[in-house]
Amino acid sequence: MLGVGTVGTAVLQRWDRLRSQPGFVGLRLVGVADSRRSVHAGAGFPAGEALARLAEREPNVQSFDPLAALGPGGTRIVIDATANDAIAERHASWLAQGVHVVTACKLGQGASLARWSAIRAATRGGARYGAAATVGAGLPLLRTVQSLRAGGDRIHGLAGVLSGSLGWLFSNYDGMRPFSTLVRQAHALGYAEPDPRDDLSGEDVRRKLLILARAAGHELEADDVRVESLVPTALAGLSRAAAFDALELLDAPLRERFRQAHCEGRRLRFIARLDERGASVGLEELPAHDALAQGGGCDNRVALWSDRYPERPLVIQGPGAGAQVTAAALLDDVLAIAGPA
Repeated sequence: MLGVGTVGTAVLQRWDRLRSQPGFVGLRLVGVADSRRSVHAGAGFPAGEALARLAEREPNVQSFDPLAALGPGGTRIVIDATANDAIAERHASWLAQGVHVVTACKLGQGASLARWSAIRAATRGGARYGAAATVGAGLPLLRTVQSLRAGGDRIHGLAGVLSGSLGWLFSNYDGMRPFSTLVRQAHALGYAEPDPRDDLSGEDVRRKLLILARAAGHELEADDVRVESLVPTALAGLSRAAAFDALELLDAPLRERFRQAHCEGRRLRFIARLDERGASVGLEELPAHDALAQGGGCDNRVALWSDRYPERPLVIQGPGAGAQVTAAALLDDVLAIAGPA
């Protein structure tokens, strides 16, 4: 288990609650690591014990080797709950060595096309890549796209609210309360990325759109996606801490965008879109009756157009943010790989 932040801790807590269930027979947690510490036990240990031992461990700059902790045999699984690019770079190597990877990190399949291709090639040896948690926090988005293609369907386009935090922000923004106040609230609720600018810049949504688009058969590079950032230049160059203190820079521009949309009876939504014109991510003013303008909370809403659904799209909707749903998606992939006891 790599990463014991909000999501990683939720995974480990859920792990201990589920250990007595039949599907967990034969599964052992043999190692846990954060960015500075690691613990492992060949015979396995409860997640609570692993977290306690990790907290007692002195920081160590040496990198943790998951393969050494896993040992040479059996069904070996690395769970990556980090947002670490260097770890995502190792996914293909682990897969090539027969180690399954389950991840919530979008930097594996949502970064360069070369890395995505390497991961895809490495799975041909039999190791599996569980990525349901990378898009939609476990909603059946990737699985649906993959199933449609496996059945011979061609996906022509997709559009949707792919950020639970941005979905929550714009479904709650009324032009009266400062937008910065809502951003801080979303961060406190665990809906936003550690640095809210990752959401507001559109980069997190770009990665999710790339993952879905590539799964749909459109092998795009990151630069092929046009991105409208909500982050003013003055906010972009600050440190994370300083940027959090300066979120009020968002308020005036977004108040004006809301006013314009409201005057036309429209709703602001941050939309990822793939169609015949290309791929884009940005703030759109949607008619109130549009399917993508519906819903609330941190729901993701995605519409798919294909040979099977040419006029009326297939729409998938549900919670798209939060540590608990993401943790559940990670463990669902782990159990699917481990198979029946």
